[in-house]
Amino acid sequence: MKPFLFFLIAGLTFLGACNPEKVSASKQTAPSKEVTSGQLKLADGKTVYEANCAGCHDSGVAGAPKPGDKTAWSERIAHGGMDMIVKKSIEGFEGKTGAMPPKGGNESLSNTDITHAVTYMVSAVK
Repeated sequence: MKPFLFFLIAGLTFLGACNPEKVSASKQTAPSKEVTSGQLKLADGKTVYEANCAGCHDSGVAGAPKPGDKTAWSERIAHGGMDMIVKKSIEGFEGKTGAMPPKGGNESLSNTDITHAVTYMVSAVK
């Protein structure tokens, strides 16, 4: 019965964080050519993050690491590197301290959108 309650509460939490107006970075207007590729990725990542990820990551729901939390992100990077973080963010996973739905619960996001959002969150640590 307890595992059922955990999944029920976690599911309701994720649904509560859903926003029907979530936006993919690929649907945004193109920036000027003066913006570098790295800046574009971070800008796209910030857009995706704010529209899709902040609901959980800003508050740490279900163990979601907060942007800028050096300890949480360093542990994850040390465990499997950025490629593993991106893979788990795309495919979803359930760990000791929480869960991550595939693509944060927004299947319309591209793998590139997810990669940019993760890069944005991790870049806040530096």
